[in-house]
Amino acid sequence: MKYVQPIRDERVIEGMKQYFLLRSMRNYLFFCIGIYSGLRVSDLLTIRVSEVKSSHVNKVEQKNKNNKRFIIHPSIRHDLSLYIADMDDDDYLFVGRQKKTISQLRNQPIDRSTAYRFMKEAGKQFGLEEIGNHTLRKTWGYRLYRQDERNLALLMDAFGHSDMRVTLRYIGTTQDMLDRATLRMR
Repeated sequence: MKYVQPIRDERVIEGMKQYFLLRSMRNYLFFCIGIYSGLRVSDLLTIRVSEVKSSHVNKVEQKNKNNKRFIIHPSIRHDLSLYIADMDDDDYLFVGRQKKTISQLRNQPIDRSTAYRFMKEAGKQFGLEEIGNHTLRKTWGYRLYRQDERNLALLMDAFGHSDMRVTLRYIGTTQDMLDRATLRMR
């Protein structure tokens, strides 16, 4: 399994938002909710329309059964409202366009592989090589930490880490510090 990195450059994040917005509202909202929530992809894929109608989303994380509550970022509220306007409350937010191969069911969430594919395609456009589904969660953490390093305790709790070194390595800041230290060497 390849190790993925957060998106560190805000200009690239804004560029990717525009890239997705021009191509697919579903993929745009998937990207945005991912970078504003810190959810794992497995949890993003199971969001239903009814869960995004208020200011916050409450999810029980599939991996560890923890309750996760996050705010819908105001910058996407209008687009999200337009996107769900004709959807039923019990519809998946990120529904696939085709029926599932094995079950033959329609109106199911997109697969992880579909999300991975559109993330990789977008990453290529912006010169990102170490990108994947987990990039969204790491980007959220990286941005919160860079915004204010005092957010480290919040991130440790959100990620379920008991050691700050694990969190710093997870969001890529340990590598950033190593790179800067190496470049300062004579």
